[in-house]
Amino acid sequence: MSRSAHPAGPRHADVLPEGHYQAPPADLNALDPNVWSRTVARGADGAVTVGGLDVRDLAEEFGTPAYVLDEADFRARARAWREAFGPGADVFYAGKAFLCRAVVRWLEEEGLNLDVCTGGELATALSAGMPAERIAMHGNNKSVAEIERAVSAGVGRIVIDSFQEIARVAHVAERLGVRQKVQIRVTVGVEAHTHEFIATAHEDQKFGLALAGGQAAEAVRRALRLEWLELTGIHSHIGSQIFDMAGFEVAARRVVSLLAEIRDEHGVELPEIDLGGGLGIAYTSDDDPREPHEIAKSLGEIVTRECEAAGLAVPRLSVEPGRAIAGPTTFTLYEVGTVKPLEGLRTYVSVDGGMSDNIRTALYDAEYSVALVSRASAAEPMAARVVGKHCESGDIVVRDAYLPSDLAPGDLIAVPATGAYCRSMASNYNHVLRPPVVAVADGRARVIVRRETEEDLLRLDVG
Repeated sequence: MSRSAHPAGPRHADVLPEGHYQAPPADLNALDPNVWSRTVARGADGAVTVGGLDVRDLAEEFGTPAYVLDEADFRARARAWREAFGPGADVFYAGKAFLCRAVVRWLEEEGLNLDVCTGGELATALSAGMPAERIAMHGNNKSVAEIERAVSAGVGRIVIDSFQEIARVAHVAERLGVRQKVQIRVTVGVEAHTHEFIATAHEDQKFGLALAGGQAAEAVRRALRLEWLELTGIHSHIGSQIFDMAGFEVAARRVVSLLAEIRDEHGVELPEIDLGGGLGIAYTSDDDPREPHEIAKSLGEIVTRECEAAGLAVPRLSVEPGRAIAGPTTFTLYEVGTVKPLEGLRTYVSVDGGMSDNIRTALYDAEYSVALVSRASAAEPMAARVVGKHCESGDIVVRDAYLPSDLAPGDLIAVPATGAYCRSMASNYNHVLRPPVVAVADGRARVIVRRETEEDLLRLDVG
């Protein structure tokens, strides 16, 4: 795992154990619809299209690397979540997955709310016209300036993450003469079955107030005593890239138990419960994510059952999908630069991007799919590793893949399911320019986040 890697970085390659690679797919030209966005298809000439546009034309017009976002797919996924939960619940898109002003407008038009966790995300949301009352403000260390901006704007809720923050928000609200709606984020002792760095509900981590030891109960007591805070509910988030609903069931049971304690001790039934996000998507054909209507039904049944057992009215439910909406809608389009076979091991395929546009493989050992998209190929499959152009041995985009053995410099390849976190976590490592985000829909393409330029880099360097 990356956290136990040698300080100098991972080795250039691992010795391949026998059977390390799974059997190659029957058809390297096939595109799994569970992994690729909904309008992606391979045309009669072998080239891939998205939104009716040929990827070769996109590469010529916008350059590579580029994040290519299927707007119709994004909107459809947002609607599916909204319709699955219905008018009796709230769906907050988690802006950390990917946020820009065009996305904010799509969310507003499709009826979703928005979860932000920094002043920059809040500024983006407000600048694009998202009604402030439909914004939730997260963050484990909100500055006073961020809290002031949120309260002044009239955000619908601030999710409290510490004892200090209770006092900060109350002080700002009093000074501004606003009774601010808040929720308490609790850690419920449930560790999602995922990479440790993104499993966020066990006690040994920075988020929330623990149920264990009474931290959460004490936070509730303090918030209820402050007249400038309106405590509306409890928030829980158990991790990321989760497929199993069992963790949510345990989390809901413990949150509802806290609601019952609050009723018994303070005579108050809080009207809201937020179970966070973290639902997984398909990065490879081995992944089997649930559909929004299945998730909505399951979560609704869990919360209702637990509330009935505790003798509580069922609170209004909120969820926070981010990756589940944005992730599958985008692929990253690269041009192949060098192809380097290593006899008896694999072939290294270097592309014109890398860890600066997708750090997740290096951080989390994340798995991705990849396909040749500028043409079809009848060549035999070769075991490959897709790597970037950075001066770093850990600069890996797709660790283990099969690509056609006739792959050559100048070919276009694409990595699907890069809509969540890749652009959000992109960097300028080695002074590489961050790629653009190109939205496609109905045969038209437009840039919604432009490519960085050298002038952008030099403008920040004041000498």
